[in-house]
Amino acid sequence: MYNALYFDAVSEQTARPRAPITETDVMAWLETTAAAVAAGEVSAPELIDILGELRRASAACADASDWALLAAREGGASLRQIAPVFGKGYVRAPAARLEKLHRQAQNSEQWLAILRHKQDV
Repeated sequence: MYNALYFDAVSEQTARPRAPITETDVMAWLETTAAAVAAGEVSAPELIDILGELRRASAACADASDWALLAAREGGASLRQIAPVFGKGYVRAPAARLEKLHRQAQNSEQWLAILRHKQDV
């Protein structure tokens, strides 16, 4: 079952999946962490550990974004509908990303299998 934590209630009858982390979440964490660093509560080695965690999380978010792109296309979304999330409304960006993804996987299920394999290695 999909974790209820990742659903936004739209109404009492319906809900939608949401990303497990948002820009707002990251900024709140950043403000808190920056204050702790300024107060001398976080050491350089701890910051290096955080850097590694953030880089791995960033890669995981990019992989999840690619999965969502494939799934949206499979769900019938047009490139014009998808383009605004890539910025400036250009359809070339999602089209190029899809082309690159299709060299590895033809659909979101194949991409998910690749991600699972990557995690196991």
